[in-house]
Amino acid sequence: MAAAQGRSSDGTGGMDDVKDTQAKERGAGVPEVPPAFGSAVEALRNARLRPQVEVEPTPAPQRLAPYAYALEAVVLDGEQELADGRLVLLHDPAGHDAWHGTFRLVTLVRAELEPEMAADPLLPEVCWSWLTGALQSRGLTYGEPSGTVTRAGSHYFGGLSERPAASQIEIRASWTPLEGLGGVPDTAAHLASWCDLLAQVGGLPPAAPGDGSVVTLPQRRGPQSR
Repeated sequence: MAAAQGRSSDGTGGMDDVKDTQAKERGAGVPEVPPAFGSAVEALRNARLRPQVEVEPTPAPQRLAPYAYALEAVVLDGEQELADGRLVLLHDPAGHDAWHGTFRLVTLVRAELEPEMAADPLLPEVCWSWLTGALQSRGLTYGEPSGTVTRAGSHYFGGLSERPAASQIEIRASWTPLEGLGGVPDTAAHLASWCDLLAQVGGLPPAAPGDGSVVTLPQRRGPQSR
């Protein structure tokens, strides 16, 4: 995955990609990208992130909202992948009843766990608290959070029996960011919080001293397939 500013996007593509995507969706006579959405995307592209997290743009879903922009990320420890994920920014200028706003952030985060860690009955609650805690630690206001925490295990047999058992945690979530001046949410801060979550799920220590009560999983094998 290509690195970028502070391991964020390198500035290629960006709003041109957003306009191209919308043009393909809407055909001729495409309206300009709404200023609020353009500003929100630009903030994502210029965000400075911790160096262990590599982020780059990826094709966004085209049917969830009139406007969308997506990023994918991987957490690295040297050459080892510890966690990966995807963050999608949705925008509907007319507003959305379920969102209670005009913007929505949707995410998928996943990492492999040692089987004994995956067996912890409190793991789903702890992982969900990492998401809300990452947002709160940066002073972000958000609404309508929802999501799931799933753990899955794989055991190998026959010709694959030499492989060790593998367990994976997966967090799927969405929330509505508070809109600020001009109706623009602080997407850069939300992206930084999301990267904090990725790093925590991947077993990395916090980027800065934080609450000593926060639980962090020990480092583990990264996802074997993406």
